[in-house]
Amino acid sequence: MFTVATRPRSPALAPFVASLHYQEGDIPSALEHVLPTGRTHLLVNLYEDEFRTYSGPDCAAIHRTYGAVLGGPRSRSTVIDTREQRCFVSVDFKLGGSVAFFASPLSEARDQLFEIDQLWGRDGAVLRERLLEARTPRAKLQVLETVLLEHLAPSQQSDLAIPLAACALERGISVSEVTSRLGMLPKTFVRRFRQHVGLAPKRFSRVRRLQRVLRSMSAANSVDWAAIAAEHGYTDQAHLIHDFRALTGIVPSAYRPSPGGERNHVLLAASAG
Repeated sequence: MFTVATRPRSPALAPFVASLHYQEGDIPSALEHVLPTGRTHLLVNLYEDEFRTYSGPDCAAIHRTYGAVLGGPRSRSTVIDTREQRCFVSVDFKLGGSVAFFASPLSEARDQLFEIDQLWGRDGAVLRERLLEARTPRAKLQVLETVLLEHLAPSQQSDLAIPLAACALERGISVSEVTSRLGMLPKTFVRRFRQHVGLAPKRFSRVRRLQRVLRSMSAANSVDWAAIAAEHGYTDQAHLIHDFRALTGIVPSAYRPSPGGERNHVLLAASAG
C-alpha cells in the first residue's frame, strides 16, 4: 500500500483542515464495516467513479453515489466495498472545519454521503477529472488544496468553543459539565455543536468513547471487558456490550480489525456473531 499524508501548506486552511491523503494499492474486493468516528471527510475515488454503501439483510440494499463526496460524521457503522480504497484522495477536516467550505448545515450530512456537485455545482462535478489529470500523488493533493482555497468562505472564522468542547468530551467529561464550563444554555450548546460537528454532543461523546475502547482493545494482549467498561465510564460490562453493538453493528468479541491494521475497518466476514 502506497500512502501520502500531509498537512495543508496554506496557513489559510490550517484552522479547518487536519490533513490530506493519497492512497493507492491492490486491495482485494470485499465488504467491510467502517466504524463511526464522528469526523467529516471529503473523499474522491480515483479507481472508479462511484462509492457504494450496503445495508439491510445480507447487505442486499446498495446505495450508489458518484465518486466525489462529502462524507458526513458517522454515528453508526456503515458497510462499504474495499475496492473503493484501491486509489483515492481524501481530506480530513478538523472538528467544525468543514463548515468553512460547505454552506449546508453539517447536521444534514450526518451518516450520509453527499455528492460534491450538489454542494459546489460545476466545480464539484469536475473535481474528480481535475485530480485524475494531475500526474503525481503530490500534484493531486496540491489540486485538492487549491480547490479548498477556492471554496473557503472569506469571512469564515473557527468557532473556538466547539473544538474545546469536543476535546473535553473526548476525555470523557460529561455533556452537562462541558456546557457549564462554556457558560452556555444547554439548547444553545447543542445547536452550535450540531451545526459545527454534525452530531449532538451526547451522540458524539458516545462515538468518541467507542474510539477510546477500540484503542484499549488494540493495546491489550487479552481483553478484560469488565475492566475496560469501568475505565471508560460504562455502568457495567453489559452496558459496554450494548453500546458497542448499537454503534458498530457487531459485538465486542467479534471485533477484528482488517488485515491492514486500521482499527475502524472490520471485514464483514469477520463480524458474524
